[in-house]
Amino acid sequence: MNSRLGIIDLGTNTFHLLIADKKDGIVVPVFQESRPARIGLGGINQRMITEEASARALGVLRFFREKLDEFQVSQDNTFAFGTSAVRNADNSDAFCAEMLHETGIRITVIDGNREAEYIYKGVRSGAAIGREPALIMDIGGGSVEFIIGNNAQIFWKQSFEIGGQRLIEKFMRNDPLSPADRRNLYNYFEESLIPLANAVHQYAPRKLVGSSGTFDTLVDIDFQHRTQNRAPREQTDFNLPLEEFYRAFSIIVSGNHDDRMQIPGMITLRADMIVVAVCLVDYVLKTHRISEIQVSSYALKEGVLAELFDL
Repeated sequence: MNSRLGIIDLGTNTFHLLIADKKDGIVVPVFQESRPARIGLGGINQRMITEEASARALGVLRFFREKLDEFQVSQDNTFAFGTSAVRNADNSDAFCAEMLHETGIRITVIDGNREAEYIYKGVRSGAAIGREPALIMDIGGGSVEFIIGNNAQIFWKQSFEIGGQRLIEKFMRNDPLSPADRRNLYNYFEESLIPLANAVHQYAPRKLVGSSGTFDTLVDIDFQHRTQNRAPREQTDFNLPLEEFYRAFSIIVSGNHDDRMQIPGMITLRADMIVVAVCLVDYVLKTHRISEIQVSSYALKEGVLAELFDL
């Protein structure tokens, strides 16, 4: 497949568009944009995409449609994927039909297994995972994907419906998170992630490889702290020192929304969800005695590209 491709990832919080060409065996990004749609807001735990969420989604997809047309991406070469919030909504079919009717963008709803495969392929093409088994983790608004794999193959994978938006609505009754709510949250992780514990016991990964929103923001916070600059956008493979994660963790969980917005590198979209997300990262690191964090800025959409371009 050599033509120009458009990939859309309809995440629970953020919609991403990536337009890319393949030239001489190398993928060349032509245009990228991420916009908040927050389709999980207010309905995710009720298995609904609310009218307000649909309206936000439509606004973002209309903009993406303009860009796809501007860059002359054909409809046959446009691939849009609905993940956790879409696949679990009782009104998923109606939502996809409305988006298709209004924008001409056909959404393919993928299950958690497929989502994990795409994430693995994306992470692997953005970061040098190495030959030893690594624990790959992608924290979305609706689901969290865990994959144990190396640079050659997946050993185990599972998607858990414990994404940030779900956790906020279930546990974040106070801001900052109260000690009691934090205990409940960690107990919930322990109950929900038994299959992960079994897999980690079997494959013994030594490092965590993070991808997507929370980890991108943690990298930005690290760079702002150490260099007073944003992380370089052309870099896709980062080491996040454990002590830097815990420096950020302590600031994130101790303050409220306004305090978190003062952290250099923080963005508005992430300022609340990052609380439950870093608690999940902390839980995984401590429970499974992992002492190294690597971050890939590539995730699902780059994995789709890698598969379509057969890389």
